[in-house]
Amino acid sequence: MSDAEQTRQNILTVAADEIHQHGFKATSLSVILNRCEISKGALYHHFTSKIELGYAVFEEIYTPMFLDLWQSALAVEDPVEGLCTFFTSMTEQMSCSEVVCGCPLNNLCEEMANVDEGFRLRILSMQEQLNQSIVDALEKINDDLRDGLALSQVSYFIVATLNGATTLSKSSRNKELFKQVIAELCLYIRALKK
Repeated sequence: MSDAEQTRQNILTVAADEIHQHGFKATSLSVILNRCEISKGALYHHFTSKIELGYAVFEEIYTPMFLDLWQSALAVEDPVEGLCTFFTSMTEQMSCSEVVCGCPLNNLCEEMANVDEGFRLRILSMQEQLNQSIVDALEKINDDLRDGLALSQVSYFIVATLNGATTLSKSSRNKELFKQVIAELCLYIRALKK
């Protein structure tokens, strides 16, 4: 990796952390510059604006990280159990800072979807990719599922419930509440089977 590529990657990594900690609007470019130990010119060499930097963080850091996490749950032989294992492990591994700060992707979606059309379209694309991944995984075990399920709606419900649980735990700073919602979500997912 060239020096320019390393600088760009470092900017993205630091910006992703700052956005997670403070939100997009409150993220300071001067803090990013200080943490990266670069000049404003170096930043603008890679990103013409803060919004372009935000798009890059969303597309290159948050979205792949998010989709990869889900893929590990969906790639197993039984995606129903894969999802429940995935969600349960979240409840066990969630740190106190994650309870307070919430999911970086969910936070950015809540903050920017109604403010910026570029973010809204990127969020929609990511949500459609995730939804299709869940549908594809469930279709592989379709014979084991109850008849008449609208898998696209099931998928959106699963994601919406997880996002809601994340938002609830963040706003209440209550990890136990997250665990309770996830337990109910797993009951729902397992009930998809005959």
